Amino acid sequence: MINRRRALQGGSLLAASLFLAACGGSSGGQLSSAGQGAGHSDINAKPRDQVRDGGDLRFPLDYLPSNFNYNHFDGADVEGFLVETALMPNLFPSTQDGGFRLNPDYLTSAELTSTSPQVVTYTINPKAVWSDGTPITWRDFEAQWKALNGSNPAFLIASKTGYEDISSVARGRDDKQAVVTFARVFSEWQALFSLLYPVTTNSDPVAFNSSWVKKFQATAGPFKVTAFDQTAQTLTLSRNERWWGTPAKLDRIIFKVVDRSALADAMANNELDFYPIGSSVDLMRRAQTTPGAVIRESPERLYNQITFNGAPGAILSDVQLRQAIARGIDRHEIARRLIGQIVPQAFTLDNHIYAYGAAHYQDNSGVVAFDQAAANRELDALGWTRPAPTAIRVKNGRPLQLRQVGDAANPIGDLIDRTVADQLSQIGVGTTSIRLSSPQKNDAIHSGDFDLIGFGWQSTSTPFSSSRGLYAEPLGDAVQQNYGRIFSPEITALFEQGIRELDETKRADIGNKVDKLIWQEVHHLPLYPGTGAYAVRSTLANFGAPGFADIDFVNAGFVK
Repeated sequence: MINRRRALQGGSLLAASLFLAACGGSSGGQLSSAGQGAGHSDINAKPRDQVRDGGDLRFPLDYLPSNFNYNHFDGADVEGFLVETALMPNLFPSTQDGGFRLNPDYLTSAELTSTSPQVVTYTINPKAVWSDGTPITWRDFEAQWKALNGSNPAFLIASKTGYEDISSVARGRDDKQAVVTFARVFSEWQALFSLLYPVTTNSDPVAFNSSWVKKFQATAGPFKVTAFDQTAQTLTLSRNERWWGTPAKLDRIIFKVVDRSALADAMANNELDFYPIGSSVDLMRRAQTTPGAVIRESPERLYNQITFNGAPGAILSDVQLRQAIARGIDRHEIARRLIGQIVPQAFTLDNHIYAYGAAHYQDNSGVVAFDQAAANRELDALGWTRPAPTAIRVKNGRPLQLRQVGDAANPIGDLIDRTVADQLSQIGVGTTSIRLSSPQKNDAIHSGDFDLIGFGWQSTSTPFSSSRGLYAEPLGDAVQQNYGRIFSPEITALFEQGIRELDETKRADIGNKVDKLIWQEVHHLPLYPGTGAYAVRSTLANFGAPGFADIDFVNAGFVK
């Protein structure tokens, strides 16, 4: 399960199972660009006149999302985002250099027109319409602000970051202009209103929560939904005849659920046009020997991590216990075991806020560096005694036994979980492995029904604000994306300070200060970053390993 921290409302996205960290076809089969960071995409870039009109892109998913409202608590996942960026307004797509760009298909301009108070004026493309023919207007901005600002708890939102700082959304010179006034400075305002949803489903909490569940409402992208077969686990998109922008090259995008173990065979049998390679040596080798396939790779924002459940009453609610357990986990060994055969130098991710290789990234992980001797001493001091050298520790008659939840269909995740379980057994911490289907694992993540759970996060072009929802104060079931329910007022205060800082250098300094506190809290434990390798059909153009950029579905296609 990979969660994606997007630049939208500041929330992170839940996506497919523990991501496969990537490999490549150079350096004797090892990945050549591991650790290079932002700055390039490997997509076989071609001008449009060299890309033929037509064709189907057969796109594998780990599962079909249960809720296609990207801003909903259950909808913020990467699988959904991959589908929805071909269907919904993405106002500021991410670029390969780690930044973002204004999307002229939806906005002719978006400008900071005042700093005191902060005012951003969005001028909407006059041709932009929803799939039912309704114009996209300032009312859509207003409704999304009201739905996501946290004022009505009936809206089950992924995050309220940024929206809670807005005081008003008003009509500008006409219906095609939205004037957004902030009550407080919000430095990463480009994170807002993307993806944008229609007023019709943002005005009512029932519609917001349920109208996108396993179905679609009005969309506004270069593609539209033409078939959705839940039995066959396929979702077909076709060109949108109402699309006002540059027409897509592809006729159709066919999303289909394919088990990870079947990806290489599906590619070899001409049933798929690409698949993620990740940590799988087998998938890399199969890609290298599949006729018509090439390996494309570019460092990306994905990273594996382990979330700790620190909710009140949970066995890991004690921060000192979380710290001791974290010191018992050798992240370097996990990286070596998972990607050591395919990455020249397997490396860990040592920052929660900034992607590996991105600007302002620094290693702040020393506070819980691997040290099993220290972990044993700390567990002893906390009263968790070990009746025998190989026994599970006990305190007040309670064994230190953790429920470790994983994905039943993910061998990579299973290997990580088994490695962690073995390491923890060496310090007297027991684990009970619970293997669930992807939908069941989704439910466990959202409900907090775990002690340790592995999935991934993906940072964004606005990494500071997109991280905020992960550490929000849980208010009953309204946890935003703080699935481990671990809350620190100090972390919240630093996020509040940083989100008001317009100077990027000062904001980055605050970001690394908050990262140090997150390591101390052991909110989640980053493992290793994704290097972004994919097996791709050699005839595909403008598609492959996008790195830090979003997929461009308009220009993707097959070479002439």
